[in-house]
Amino acid sequence: MQVHTKKRDTETIELRFVGPVVNMTLAIESLKPLGFVDTSEAVPWREVLEHKEEDLPGVCLRGGRYRQGLTQFQLAEKTGIPQRHISEMEHGKRTIGKATAKLFAKALNTDYRLFL
Repeated sequence: MQVHTKKRDTETIELRFVGPVVNMTLAIESLKPLGFVDTSEAVPWREVLEHKEEDLPGVCLRGGRYRQGLTQFQLAEKTGIPQRHISEMEHGKRTIGKATAKLFAKALNTDYRLFL
């Protein structure tokens, strides 16, 4: 018997539709009573950040570590990556490779592509 072994990361979903523009307002209003929210006016998160594109992997690493309540030393223990290297990655002085990104993703419970 097959059983779901992984719980969804979130209890919300995002819907996208393709259709005539004239019916867009009607479609949005029809979904509001079901709890859906129109995010068409939302600004992408990368546009809001005050960081350069090349600084984003380090910013995401620092944010993921903060979200999990970990110090650089604790993350170093979980991943086997020296603490000074983690500091250099967070400050953009060292790049984060794919293998390292996967270690961080596992330790921080997120997607590795966030750090690339």
